[in-house]
Order: sequence, then C-alpha cells, then structure tokens
Amino acid sequence: MCRADRRAIPRARFVGGAGSGQTWLAVEKARRLAKDGQQVGLFCYNKGLAEHLRREVSTCRQAKPVFAGEFHEYVRSLGVPDGTGQEYFDQEMPRLLRELAAHLPVEIKLDAVVVDEAQDFAPLWWEGLLACLKKPDDGGVFAFMDERQNVYGRWDAGTAGTSMDPTANLVTLHIDENLRNTKRIAHTFRGFSGEHFLPRGGDGLPVRVIDCATEDALDVASDCVDVLIEEGWARNQIALLTTKERHPVHQVAFESKLIPEYWQAFHDDDEEFYGHVLGFKGLERSVVILCVNRFKDLARAPEQLYVGLSRARCLLMVVGDQELIARAGGRDLELALGRAGMWVPSL
Repeated sequence: MCRADRRAIPRARFVGGAGSGQTWLAVEKARRLAKDGQQVGLFCYNKGLAEHLRREVSTCRQAKPVFAGEFHEYVRSLGVPDGTGQEYFDQEMPRLLRELAAHLPVEIKLDAVVVDEAQDFAPLWWEGLLACLKKPDDGGVFAFMDERQNVYGRWDAGTAGTSMDPTANLVTLHIDENLRNTKRIAHTFRGFSGEHFLPRGGDGLPVRVIDCATEDALDVASDCVDVLIEEGWARNQIALLTTKERHPVHQVAFESKLIPEYWQAFHDDDEEFYGHVLGFKGLERSVVILCVNRFKDLARAPEQLYVGLSRARCLLMVVGDQELIARAGGRDLELALGRAGMWVPSL
C-alpha cells in the first residue's frame, strides 16, 4: 500500500512485534494529525510510557496533541471522580465517562484518538474513549498494538479479530521488522513474535544467561549491575527488571508514593533503573538485566518474558532458574538461551 493510501485511512490498527517502532509511529501519527488542525488525544496505560509520550509531544514546534498520557488521567481531567478498586477502574469509570461524554461541549471533544500499546485497553475503555470523539462513528482512530503482549489479560484468548475485539473494525496494517534489538537479543524472543518477525539489527553482543536459584535471583541480578559498571557501562544505560517482587529501590518508591518522581528520574536518564516488566512496556534501555524472581501467574508468564526479553537494545542478561524459565517460556526460549550459554559474573 502506498504512503498516500495509508494517510487516507481514517481508522487503522498497526499490528507489530516488540521493537517494531510502534511508539515512535504513534507519536508521529499524533503529531501529524495535530499539525493538520485536528484535536488529538494520544493515550496509553502505563505511567512510564505516559511520561515518555508527554515528553515527546512537548518538543512539537507547531500544533501538538491536546492530551498525551494515561487513559485514566484523561478521564479524571474531564471531571470523572477518582475511585478505588479494579472493578471501578475497569467498569464504573468508563461507564461514567460515556455518560459524561454525551454532554461534553463539542470544542472539548476530540477529532482523533491515537492509542499506543492498545492491547492494554479493556473493551469498556475503548467504548468510553470513542464516546469522546466529535464523530464517534467515523472520527479518527489509530491503535498501535501487539496482541502477544497482552500481559494484563484484558483481552480473553481468541478475542482478537472477533466481534468482542474493539479494534476489529479498523483497517489492519502489519509492521514486521524489529528495529530495536540486536539479532542475538531478537532471537531469544523470536518464538513469541509470530512467523513474520524480521530482525533488522546487527549481530551484537552475546546474550548472558546466569543460572541461579529463584530465591537468589534478585541478589545475583543486583550484583550484575555492579559488574556492568566495572566493565565500563554507564549507569544510565542499565535497567534491572523483575517478573514478580519489586527490587528494593522500586519498592521504596512505591511505598513512599513517589512513582511520578520515579518515572521522571528514569526519563531524565541519569542513573540505573530498577523496575518491573509490566511497567516497562513500550520502553527500552541499552542493557537490560531480566531478573526472573517467580511469576504471579504462570499462565501469563510467556507475555511477561516476551516483554522483558525485548527491552534491551545492545546487551541482554537473563538471571534466574533456567528450569523455571524454560517451563514458563517454552521450548523455543529454552533452545535460544541454551545456545547463548551460561555466564558467571566475576565481582
């Protein structure tokens, strides 16, 4: 399909694997729509990604989206009261948004919505968001998504492409090329990415696999940060991501209610970062230490591993019990990590 044809599509979903540049495309789409004079909202779910989107659009020299950030933050900005509990955020809040949208002044409503990591959005969120369009039935809708990163389980298995899929009526455009990762990193998660996955990076550094007991994984992964700094990696090139319990640095930020400052520090890019794979969707760093310190739900483990393995641009380190990782990630991941070989950090 030629570029002109793509520009003429008013409603589309861009489906691609990790590292295919979807976030960059989502920001660029929102910028171009705003430049054309449209009132555009640029949405996501995760706080860390929301901060990235805000910073990206803040550099627009001309018109910019009227909103960039978390869906729930947008809902609150319109006057829907805050609440507590997952049921409130998943069901009651979007219901209140639909009711409010029916009475919003037209000048507040949106001409188009752009959603990054769209698979994170529950169907009811979509209904509420589309109600905020000036033309709910034919306003601009652009979803950037990877159905294989459904880490929150908001879409039931088999939902994609059915009448239960809120993006089913959008024109589907596929993005198959992986642009973020080296080939060695990309091949670790190839089994999660679908048959059309096409790595375009260079060969890169060997993946480092550190086998250890699950209860020791957090300590070993923390030691790896020190090793990397000794090797000459800059602190701001390193991210340590856990799969279950938070790293102590992350836990302190959470308990102190300093999460906004925590994410601002990540984007200021001065120090190493300690986070969880669920909060790191859509983000990346040069070096990622994936610390497999159990899973809350083994059925959701493949999606978590897919996210964690695909965040590193240059060097990936996988720390944890390799039997657990193989059981959670499947035979393809077991073979990929087996080819990488074991590595022992020397302090």
